[in-house]
Amino acid sequence: MDITTVVGLIAGFLLILITIVLGGPLGIFINVPSLVCVGGGAMASLLVNYPLSQIIAVTMVTKNAFLYKEIQTETLITKLVEFATIARREGILALESHVKDAGDEFLGRSIQLAIDGTAPELIKDILTTETAFMEDRHSMGASILKAGADYAPAWGMIGTLIGLVQMLAAMDDPSQIGPAMAVALMTTLYGSVAANLFFLPCVGKLKVRTAVELLQKEVVIEGILSIQSGDNPRVVEQKLKAFVSPSVRERVVIGGTAGG
Repeated sequence: MDITTVVGLIAGFLLILITIVLGGPLGIFINVPSLVCVGGGAMASLLVNYPLSQIIAVTMVTKNAFLYKEIQTETLITKLVEFATIARREGILALESHVKDAGDEFLGRSIQLAIDGTAPELIKDILTTETAFMEDRHSMGASILKAGADYAPAWGMIGTLIGLVQMLAAMDDPSQIGPAMAVALMTTLYGSVAANLFFLPCVGKLKVRTAVELLQKEVVIEGILSIQSGDNPRVVEQKLKAFVSPSVRERVVIGGTAGG
């Protein structure tokens, strides 16, 4: 679980609640018509804009913002250099027994392709294609969430206009002005909170996750191709360290020693 996402959401809601409680009763900020307008309206717009299958699929992508098994890039580099050492000493077929220890599904499949004797060009083509489609899936998920961030405040404004019309229509009945004004203001609040506390932060987190995954997959592809070509483990290490920043290079532990 990504603790920063959870902490951020909880902190945001707590700040809103504290601000409300310090200024007055919490109950006046609970308005069912406003929730229906913003939540239902945003979902309706998403259904018009995207196929149902993509909206359902985005839930699987969104979970990466909350449930994410993070693999450190330096750990991947370490494993690849270890695999290079084994392949150099015992032959690439010796990696067969280490596939299950890869710790990453993409890395495991990449090793298996090399063990099976797949041509380097084909390995690169297969893995690059998989990476490209992964990026497309994440981009689609981010675009749907970004659309949600646009639609929620827009429906908040629609609810505000509805409330204002109801308020103006009830000017001769003071008892109806309050509820109409509540709908007018609360829809704008709900739309803004949904966009700025959930949709937009999730878009940002998914973009960060995608960038990290793309980098790690590039590291794996380069590492597997180097192992298959029989490069010296030290050469493999230097090739892979070129992908990351100096601070990450220092955390790479090879043979029990940081930085090799």
